[in-house]
Amino acid sequence: MAPLFKWWGKENNNHHHNGTPVVVKMSMLELEGSSDEDFNSSLRDNNKRRGKNAKQLTWVLLLKAHKAAGCLASIAPALFTLVSSVKQRVSSGKTDVDVVVGGNGSERETENLTVKTRLYHCIKMFLLLSVLLFCFEVIAYFNKSWYFGSTSLNFEVKGFFDWVYSKWVLIRVEYLAPPLQFLANVCILLFIVQSLDRLVLSLGCFWIRFKKIKPVFKLDNDVDLENGEKGFFPMVLVQIPMCNEREVFQQSISAVCNLDWPKSKLLIQVLDDSDDPTISSLINEEVQKWQQEGANIVYRHRVIREGYKAGNLKSAMNCSYVKDYEFVAIFDADFQPTPDFLKRTVPHFKGNEELGLVQARWSFVNKDENLLTRLQNINLAFHFEVEQQVNSTFINFFGFNGTAGVWRIKALEDAGGWLERTTVEDMDIAVRAHLHGWKFIFLNDVECQCELPESYEAYRKQQHRWHSGPMQLFRLCLPDIICSKISIWKKFNLIFLFFLLRKLILPFYSFTLFCIILPMTMFVPEAVLPAWVVCYIPATMSFLNILPAPKSFPFIVPYLLFENTMSVTKFNAMISGLFQLGSAYEWVVTKKSGRSSEGDLVSLIEKGPKHHQRGVSVPDLEELKEEIQLQKEKNEAASKKKKRHNRIYMKELSLAFLLLTASARSLLSAQGIHFYFLLFQGISFLLVGLDLIGEQVD
Repeated sequence: MAPLFKWWGKENNNHHHNGTPVVVKMSMLELEGSSDEDFNSSLRDNNKRRGKNAKQLTWVLLLKAHKAAGCLASIAPALFTLVSSVKQRVSSGKTDVDVVVGGNGSERETENLTVKTRLYHCIKMFLLLSVLLFCFEVIAYFNKSWYFGSTSLNFEVKGFFDWVYSKWVLIRVEYLAPPLQFLANVCILLFIVQSLDRLVLSLGCFWIRFKKIKPVFKLDNDVDLENGEKGFFPMVLVQIPMCNEREVFQQSISAVCNLDWPKSKLLIQVLDDSDDPTISSLINEEVQKWQQEGANIVYRHRVIREGYKAGNLKSAMNCSYVKDYEFVAIFDADFQPTPDFLKRTVPHFKGNEELGLVQARWSFVNKDENLLTRLQNINLAFHFEVEQQVNSTFINFFGFNGTAGVWRIKALEDAGGWLERTTVEDMDIAVRAHLHGWKFIFLNDVECQCELPESYEAYRKQQHRWHSGPMQLFRLCLPDIICSKISIWKKFNLIFLFFLLRKLILPFYSFTLFCIILPMTMFVPEAVLPAWVVCYIPATMSFLNILPAPKSFPFIVPYLLFENTMSVTKFNAMISGLFQLGSAYEWVVTKKSGRSSEGDLVSLIEKGPKHHQRGVSVPDLEELKEEIQLQKEKNEAASKKKKRHNRIYMKELSLAFLLLTASARSLLSAQGIHFYFLLFQGISFLLVGLDLIGEQVD
């Protein structure tokens, strides 16, 4: 209909406002002198115009009908593909598994014991109960004397089935509804508090944009004797921790070696924790190649991988030559900084002795790769532009993101250095540095490109680590926060806002309220969830979350549903970390495809370094291009040989059937908005449970 409206408006505009306005003057003699032939000619012109308009309208309607027919024709193949994919998942019989890497680098799959956790048993119990109650209610559907909404005990008992129903209503009213309603009210209260926190953060971001607040470093007139440039050039150590990063190590090392910084004041450490000898050999060869090209780079490999990434960084900081350096920049293996990264971050430390960390923003080359990466981009865009930027501007504190940041080495040492006690070593060091009075700066306009997980399996493992670690850290550092000398406001911010509200309460109410309480209220209608809880506030919060990524606005509904779907993984991780369960210390390196690294290096080759370091020869750009193309062809050939498969995720699948059963029950009682929410949320869980979102897993 849009082209029809455009055409209609265009015709009207041409009819009334076409060209320059002309004032026509006619006398009474001219009017009297007009003949019948002129009148008939004018009438024929009007009829021709109407006929033309009718033909255009007919063509528009035919085009619309053709597009509609094309859409209808594409539905059948899409449904056929979906059904075949579901059949393939079910026939393969592979559920969620852990990949255990052997000492020789081989991988074998073993059944994940976390599938048999108490949470999974509880979900199955709720599912079984909902199915039984739904069957009970379907029978009641054919008995007009039974009720589907909130009811009292005052109804006439005519037979055995009515007597059974009266007992069920008694149990429902007296024993089930009160605790369920109480739990629902608690979750609603937490939901409102967390929504207010999001609203305040959004208003703070708006204020920053309105006032154009941004960190600005002081210009330095000092001249560096080596390259003759003006600026602040202290000794900087660059660390690249990696573990079995076959797909991205080459490009990340290349990007860091092209940093525009005086050679004598820059040292690059490649910290390899790989247990695959082939990958370690490849990384070492890459480092040697850049050493021959004149880069100041060293290779370190740990045989025993204790403490994971924290242990790797701690071991590197114990090197004797580290004492000669004032700052350390950290980049994960899939991060490729631009050549001017250090020049845009390190000068902020000049004359600011209380500054301990400068954090740059992440950007994602593969954010449009599939639906999963698009939804991740929405979440992380809000995290960086709103949460990190607001906390940096008004509190001078935020959680270090583990990469794309520059630390003052003195701040690291003052905080106690890297510790291996949690799986979130970056957040751990940030909290301890904050307790010692160090300040942080977030630069929203300095971006470092990286890669998003493209498969649900990799994303789920990443989210488990990100939500389990903070709860471990909260248990460990709570006494230190209480006994620290920071202000009461900063203690409140750390304990309530940073840990409890954003790390514990959010996954708790999201899973409990929308995945358990809401379905149960369909079978216990005396406990009520208002429509504004189910629809209006979640829609408003999703709208606020998507504002930093306005191009993703068409995905606002899938984003809302997917965030609730991920709540089961986040809730399970939060419980594991809070109570120190077995999976709390699970560390799995996020799998990468190398898309962002390849694109970044090609861009770097085409542009070339802005300023060559004196005494450093730059690799032949043509050779690098050929090498990249050859590596790309090898990866494509290897990917064709690998068998790809998808997995069935039992928790998500069980919750899908629970929500769909509850939606069918709500349809009987005409619950309105509750039915649509449960239906689409159940479909969302079903798609994720069958691994129909994201790329396949090797």
